[in-house]
Amino acid sequence: MDATPPASPAQPAPPPPEGAAEAPRPAPPEAALSTGAVARRLGVSPTTVRSWERRYAIGPAHREDGRHRRWTPQDIARLELMCRLTAQGVPPAEAARTALGGAGGPTRPAAAPAPAPEEAPGGPGGGLPLGAVRPECRGLSRAAVRLDAPTVAELLDAALAEHGLVTAWEEVIAPTLHAVGRKWATAGERYVEVEHLLSWHVSQALHRVRPRPAPPHTPPVLLACVPGEQHTLPVEALNAALGERGIPTRMFGAALPAEALHDAVRRTGPRAVVLWAQSRTTADQALVRSLARIEWGLRGARTQSALLLAGPGWGAGTPVPGTVRLHGLRSALAVIGAQAPPPAGCAAAGAAPCAYGS
Repeated sequence: MDATPPASPAQPAPPPPEGAAEAPRPAPPEAALSTGAVARRLGVSPTTVRSWERRYAIGPAHREDGRHRRWTPQDIARLELMCRLTAQGVPPAEAARTALGGAGGPTRPAAAPAPAPEEAPGGPGGGLPLGAVRPECRGLSRAAVRLDAPTVAELLDAALAEHGLVTAWEEVIAPTLHAVGRKWATAGERYVEVEHLLSWHVSQALHRVRPRPAPPHTPPVLLACVPGEQHTLPVEALNAALGERGIPTRMFGAALPAEALHDAVRRTGPRAVVLWAQSRTTADQALVRSLARIEWGLRGARTQSALLLAGPGWGAGTPVPGTVRLHGLRSALAVIGAQAPPPAGCAAAGAAPCAYGS
């Protein structure tokens, strides 16, 4: 019996002829998002997304058994269209039919064109200029423009839990606040309610951050806005971040009168005083110079607080010798953490146990 001839070794495929077009490469698979990530991007709650999927069959086009739902860019585009339509007053069922491409499009009002990538939907001409930001920032801005208070609160808490306070402030909360402020400056009173709602919920979210117990007898950091200054959110963010790190604070908020500020420094003997000024009209350099002269302690061993100036009102440099400019929340924490506190027991005259004005 003749033996079967051995198979010849596989030969590499010959190169294509010169000038021939290369075979097209398969496109990479499109990224898919979870329901929670889609909700943050759109500025609605995950419960709303699941409810829409259950009631109007506007869920992912393809699913895999035994796995969580994953939304492709095409799925998300349908949801974005539904969000725009419902924001204009179209009933959800009608908006879902239109988003799915079904018959019987909206009868009132007509669907607005898709917003530019850098804007959040808020009706024609109602977008917020955001630029290149996290998807959570876009979702938060959309919820704020809709005045959807429950979703704003939920998205703020989710951003703080997922990213931590510093990153959430710098990359989600602050960019959205700045966008609202810019829109208010160009659109006038139309966006006042958006700014007020968002600011109030940001403040509430920061107040929910739980501080860590501070070591006993640790001098505090005094945080205040200069007289006439009403913008407090950056100081509130710093107050919450210091509390997370176990650094005690004394938070005085907006527009603390100059005499009260002097008394607070003398009574508490703080390791540092942070003064916030949003505009140059409120940045009082004479106040800073007077605070720099406050000392306490025994003769020959006098000490004083570090004076840290925060906010755009102080300008780029250090307007008063001996002060330190703070630039951003993260760097402010580093500067304050490096400040050596006064020795224990060297609190200012009339400190905590004594009556006011003693």
